[in-house]
This record gives sequence, C-alpha cells and structure tokens, in this order.
Amino acid sequence: MLRGLMMLCLGTMVMAAGQVQAATPLDGVWLFDKAPSYPGVTMVQLTGQGGKSRGVVTTAWYGAMEMRNLVVKDGKATFELRNLNDKAHATRQWTAALDGKDLKLVGDIWYAHAEQTGRRGTARDAKARTFKPASLPPLGTLAPDGQARTPPMGWSSWNKFAETIDDKTVRAMADALVATGLRDAGYVYVNIDDGWQGARGPDGALRPNAKFPDMKALADYVHARGLKLGVYSAPGPRTCAGYEGSYGHVRQDARTFAAWGVDYLKYDLCSGEWFYDDADKVQRAYYEMGAALRATGRPIVYSLCEYGRFEVGAWGREVGGHLWRTTGDITDDYPTMARIGFDKNGKPEHAGPGGWNDPDMLEIGNGGMSHDAYVTHMTLWAMSAAPLMMGHDLRQTRPEVLKLLTNREVIAVDQDALGVQGRAARREGATEVWKKPLADGSVALALFNRGDAPATIAVSAADAGLASLEGVRDVWAGADLSASTTSFVVPPQGAVLLKARGR
Repeated sequence: MLRGLMMLCLGTMVMAAGQVQAATPLDGVWLFDKAPSYPGVTMVQLTGQGGKSRGVVTTAWYGAMEMRNLVVKDGKATFELRNLNDKAHATRQWTAALDGKDLKLVGDIWYAHAEQTGRRGTARDAKARTFKPASLPPLGTLAPDGQARTPPMGWSSWNKFAETIDDKTVRAMADALVATGLRDAGYVYVNIDDGWQGARGPDGALRPNAKFPDMKALADYVHARGLKLGVYSAPGPRTCAGYEGSYGHVRQDARTFAAWGVDYLKYDLCSGEWFYDDADKVQRAYYEMGAALRATGRPIVYSLCEYGRFEVGAWGREVGGHLWRTTGDITDDYPTMARIGFDKNGKPEHAGPGGWNDPDMLEIGNGGMSHDAYVTHMTLWAMSAAPLMMGHDLRQTRPEVLKLLTNREVIAVDQDALGVQGRAARREGATEVWKKPLADGSVALALFNRGDAPATIAVSAADAGLASLEGVRDVWAGADLSASTTSFVVPPQGAVLLKARGR
C-alpha cells in the first residue's frame, strides 16, 4: 500500500519533454530543495484518479505520508497528516496552494510549524526522491544473555548537554568518573546520547559527525579507565534531535557499534513512531535490533526507549532488552520527577535480574530541585531498582551532590541481588511508605513526604511484612537506631530510607 501511494502519480500523469504535465493545476510532482530539518518535506505528489484526489507528502523523518481527508479546490489542497508523536493531536491540518508557478506548503506536526515552497519536478525526480520502505523481520524470542544482573549505573549526556555533546566532553566525563570516585561507587557506563551521528558513507555504514573524529579511539579511552561506552540510535530514519537513525541499516549499525567497542545501546523510538504504530510492529522493530546486537557476538546492554507503550515490561526481555523506559522524558523539577517515580515506574513484576523498568535518568546535580527533593529522587530510584544514570556535568559535582550519589548503602538498595522492585505498602494523604525485600533477609523501607509541609510518619513491622522489628538502620545516615524508633519527621518533598530487620 505504502509503495503504491509513493508511486501513484507516475501512472496517472502524461509526460511531455521530460516534464510532468498535470491534469489539474495541482497535479504532479513538487520538489522542495531547501527543506528544514523537521519534518524535512522533500516532495509532494498529487493526482486525480477516478474523480478522487490522492496525495503523498515525502519527508526525511517519516518517509511517505498519505494525505488524509484530501480536498482539492480552486488551486488549493487541504488535507491532514497523521501525527503520532503528539497523541493529543493525532492528525494535523495542512494546505498546499499554488503560488505563481510554485507550490506553497503549510502545516503543523509535533512541535513544528512548517512553511515550504516547492517547484515542479519530473518523473525522474520523483523516482530519485521516493522513500524506500524497509521491512521488519518476524517476531522472535531471544534468551537471556546474563547481562545487567543488577540495574546499570553510569552517566548519560542528554540531560545536561543535549545534542551539543562532543568527544572532548565525553573524555572529560570519563576522567571525572574516576577522579570523583563515582566509578568506584559503581557508575561505569559513559553514554553518548543523541547528537553524535554523521552521514552514511557509500557503503551505507554510519559515520560519526565532526564532533566525534574517531569512535574506536574514544571507546579505547573510556575502556582504559575501567569504564564502558554507550551510544544512542533509533529505529526510524531520524533520531529525536534529527540525526541519522538506523532505519534500513539495523544489522549494519549493530556491526558498526560492535566494531567500535560499544558496550551499551539506547534505542529511541522517535521518528519510528510513524512507521511502528502498533504493538506488533514496535515489538518487531526492537527485536530486529536486539537480534542484530546478539549476532555481533559482543555483549552490549540494550536499552529500549519507547516510553512505556504497549506494556513494554511484559515483552522487553524477549526482544533482547535489559532495561526499558516506562515513561516520557524526565525534567529537572519535582512535579515531573515525582509523577514519573511514584506513578509511572512500571509494574514491579516485570523487573528483576537481567531486565529493569527504567523511569529515565537522574537529574541530581543539575540544580532544578531542592536538596530534599533530590534525596527523594535518589531514594525513589533505589527503591524501584531503577537504572542509575547521572545526567549532570560531572566536573561540577558539588560535595553535597557527590555525597548523595555515592552513598554506598543507598546504592546497595538499588543494586540488591534479589532484584525486587519496591512498591508502596501504604499511602495516606501526601505521605507514602514503600517496602523492598533485600537478599540478606532485611527489608528496605522508604518514607516519602510529597506534601509542602513537614510530616511525621510512623512505621511498623507490618509495613515491612514482618511480625516484629528487631533492628532499624537509617540508611542515609549510616546509623543503627533502636528498634523502638518508629516515628520520623520527613521534610517537605523529602524522604527517609530505612533498613529493617525482624521476624
């Protein structure tokens, strides 16, 4: 169907001297030579067939997009395009109108307003710009490979640097992980998020852009410091920042990553939302890369980033995933962090050794929240057995931030070998008590105050699923408390983390 739509005009137009001759003023091939990066319209094709108009908009991000509810009248086409990135506006209105000899295209999609002017083209032009769709393999099942027995820990570039990341900064982050002691606390992944990709060579192999002159040398630099390197890609033609995705080159990209020495891949749906719009296609798209990574023979941790759609935790392991995002992007503010961590942290039964619910990266150190809110952030992620991926400039880690991030007892709760994701034992107003069984037989208890005033929270053996309490430890303070200490004042937006023993 898609291939037919992309070529529809070629069978209904009459050629004269190499130029497409339109049956109506709008019919034909229209070329857009100076397309903005998003959505990157390169061509419009319109035709009247059997008294009904049909059309296709070809974009760099989404390939060929069929015009919906198309109406052509008085030299103007009005139509809708599917807009899956913005669920609140599943379609958006567009117009294409004659402007002298040109075609003026105007519309909105996702975050962008597009206005482009195109010229008439030929059938040869249309053939050259026609989007070539890629097919997906049948869905398979990949066996566990023994990686990610505990939630991955490290650093990722996006929250602080976005697409401005470069080789020099990545090397500096690797050095800072070592110098600050963060590596020795368990943070070993150095992950380059979006923004490293360049163009594909004549052989189809993906090259990094000028900011990353030698990815193999960068991987060697990171490995020499006892760390691991991660990169980012997407199953669609474009990444979220508009760089080259893996669409149509999945196996080739997996081999490229392995040859560079990559240890971690984050695979972000982005423009793939347009192509992979139901559970079956999304699962097959992620299975395709999972199988390709396994085929390289190199152990690569596989991070699925499709925002928690189609209950990804239920099938993430089967497509080769070791962690899977449960939400949209985190931002450095308490309401967003709390909404994600408390309410969108995935089903606990999906998490365990080898596969983890991922509520997104840590914002600790970026400065948008209070100290108490950051305590909640770290506590909540540790109780959730969440991956701990820092996102600040490690060179500017303040002492109080370093203390939060390197508390060995808190990290131990997150990294506990039992691999249980904690959950709320009870909720009362703005307060919550969470429990997380640990491998040594003790139980982690977290007391959260989501309100704007201090709150006194009492805990009992029942909160921990125990008959009686025999010992309580304040994990953040590293201090043993009397078993009779069961009431705690928790600051607004703050948390207390305990380790309880009993029978």
